[in-house]
Amino acid sequence: MISVKDAVEVILKEIKPLGVESLDIMSALGRVLGEDIAAARNNPPWNNSAMDGYALRADDTKAAGPDGPVALKVIYDLPAGHAPKSAVGRGEAVRIMTGAPVPEGADSVIMVELTEAGNGTVVIRSKVNPGENIRKSGEDFKAGDVVIRKGAVIRPAEISMLATVGAPFVFAHKRPRVAVVSTGDELVDINEAPHMGKITNSNGYALSALVAECGAVPLPLGIARDTRESLRAKLEAAMEADCIISSGGVSVGDYDFVKDVLKDMGSQMIFWKVAMKPGKPLAFGVIGGKPAFGLPGNPVSSMVAFEQFVRPALLKMSGRSSIFRAALNARLTREIKVKPGRMNFVRAELKIEDAGLTVTPLDGQGSGIISTTVRANSYVIVPEDSSGFKKDETVKVQPFDESTFLKTSCSY
Repeated sequence: MISVKDAVEVILKEIKPLGVESLDIMSALGRVLGEDIAAARNNPPWNNSAMDGYALRADDTKAAGPDGPVALKVIYDLPAGHAPKSAVGRGEAVRIMTGAPVPEGADSVIMVELTEAGNGTVVIRSKVNPGENIRKSGEDFKAGDVVIRKGAVIRPAEISMLATVGAPFVFAHKRPRVAVVSTGDELVDINEAPHMGKITNSNGYALSALVAECGAVPLPLGIARDTRESLRAKLEAAMEADCIISSGGVSVGDYDFVKDVLKDMGSQMIFWKVAMKPGKPLAFGVIGGKPAFGLPGNPVSSMVAFEQFVRPALLKMSGRSSIFRAALNARLTREIKVKPGRMNFVRAELKIEDAGLTVTPLDGQGSGIISTTVRANSYVIVPEDSSGFKKDETVKVQPFDESTFLKTSCSY
């Protein structure tokens, strides 16, 4: 039986990022950039006004003040999107709008609120310093600068930058296509009534949702029955994907065929038990160069195993460098008792309090109790050599999503 830490290392050694494809930038949202993006020109491309006001020579305003205003001749108006008509000379000003190019000769812009318009003139009642209210060419970035590095996740901010530098298409890592197979004669699909001895195939839907949440593409292949032939047919169909996930059939029962069928298909089975709770019966191998995960059949065990092993593998395949959930420290509000020997993942509710983070273990930790997973937003991680923690101890917590446990509103 392999430890959780060793299992993660073994899996990630077998995982390689997928290749890249060309995408229009709106299709690239959430993908990982497969190339450096360099700017072809400065941004801003020219000096431009940061205010509505008047472009002028700062030297012409040295004597300006509330009791001694200076009048300048307004030679033309310059809206945004238009080029200057002429340079600004001494004693002159140009009425300028935000974003318009600063005319040659002008070295500052005074905001309109500090002026008074006259008949072909503007009255200046405040001194202006050189460079004031001017956005300099290249102050954001210069031609040749790498503005987004290869490996960056493309967020709305990156979309904005790509549009700014004029990159309508980019190379981004492909999304892994993940085959999802559920196994067991006891399973029925969601639209069938589960008669005596039958249960709904919740794993197929849960795992597909978890795959999609990672940014990968789920390929649900339905239910494989408890025969070698049925299982083999589903796994052969799964070979069209980049990664294969099955649930159920990896324990030690008479009808748990996943490990045997994978071996028959030429899979290199690397391990099939992990020292964790829930999720101990977990198989991992490589079949046809593709990673194959045999997850437990119990719903909670399957989701915990996905979170710890499949999610980081899929993120690495997607080209991401940051592939693990955050680990936070929190104060435990209730005692936890476990048997040592396996790493325990205890479903819990993480909260932010005035004194810091607190975490409360939830009742109902059985591997088939889905309602606890719905109420939880994190796992308390109990190391394999520990028998648990006392109330008020500081413990390591793995949130499902860093944004979900902060049950506070934003106030300004």
